[in-house]
Amino acid sequence: MLVGKICNREVVFVEPDTSIAETARLMREHHVGGLVVVQEKSGKRVPVGIITDRDLVIEVIAEGVDMGDISVGDIMSNQLVTAREGDDLLETLKMMRARGIRRLPVIDDDGALAGILTVDDLIDLFAEQLADLAHLIALEQKREQEKRK
Repeated sequence: MLVGKICNREVVFVEPDTSIAETARLMREHHVGGLVVVQEKSGKRVPVGIITDRDLVIEVIAEGVDMGDISVGDIMSNQLVTAREGDDLLETLKMMRARGIRRLPVIDDDGALAGILTVDDLIDLFAEQLADLAHLIALEQKREQEKRK
């Protein structure tokens, strides 16, 4: 399975000059814990970082920083790791686990933002697949019992 087949295409994003207050408002409005930070390059939104609710707490609130003095670009995680739409899902999952990444921007062949892959999305996907397997096993057991009657 490819990353591009299961990633979420509805990505909430901000630019580096977005205020901290606006960033927090967007997280709350969209019920997400992280936003992809993008810059416009040649008419494309290119991911340059990510900012999480944890960044807001650790870097701003806990430090007592005046939110008006900084923007997203000042505190975002800028050692960004991305996946391509054509990457193998299981290999990508291994990489996320090895690097401790919970949210992974997905890019297209031009490097533009195409989606996001999150641990929550993966848990939903795998839970659904496990439920399908459990249903299959129960169905086979039922058939076997009926056959033996």
